[in-house]
Amino acid sequence: MSRTALYNRQDALERALQLFWQKGFHATSLKDIEEALDMRPGSIYAAFGSKDGLFQEALDYYARLGLSELERVMGAYQSPLLGLAAFVRQLGGIRDKGLPSQACMLVKSLLELGAREQTALQKVEMLLAGMELRFINYFTEAQRLGELDTELDATRLGRRLQAEIMGLRAFAQRDVESAAVQALAEDMALSIEALRIDEPVGEQCMLTICK
Repeated sequence: MSRTALYNRQDALERALQLFWQKGFHATSLKDIEEALDMRPGSIYAAFGSKDGLFQEALDYYARLGLSELERVMGAYQSPLLGLAAFVRQLGGIRDKGLPSQACMLVKSLLELGAREQTALQKVEMLLAGMELRFINYFTEAQRLGELDTELDATRLGRRLQAEIMGLRAFAQRDVESAAVQALAEDMALSIEALRIDEPVGEQCMLTICK
């Protein structure tokens, strides 16, 4: 595949993501896809196989973008808990970003898809489970570093965080002020920071050495 073809395919996938995220799978017609991608039906099927195939690739692309953003934010912090708090805080400005929808595309798809779209529904479940696992791993790492009480259940914390983020984004979809979303995100971030032990084991050791 030529570099131009790869570029055009990526551009088409980006446009499809925007379309499906805004309208959902069922409400998106083939005509909508043709117009959004500026492609004829034959070219669409040649590139993606079907509407369902295009939708599933858009789901994968959406999930990759989300994980990339999470890793970008987490990479700026040595503390997993402070990183998670920062990630939640930046979600507070979601109404100001001009997105196709403030709600998570995966959650919208989870609620929309039925038995006839079983393959796509399974993909949504898999992608959401992957994000949940990332959150769980960050809480587990915080325990390993000594900044989170090992008596706490990292799996439960990861699942709760994912549920809270889903709820925050659903709330942001309502006709509410951006400041209200930011306030809720700040509350969520503070609750994560409150879990942090003031002096993790590693920091305590460093202080002892310095003394």
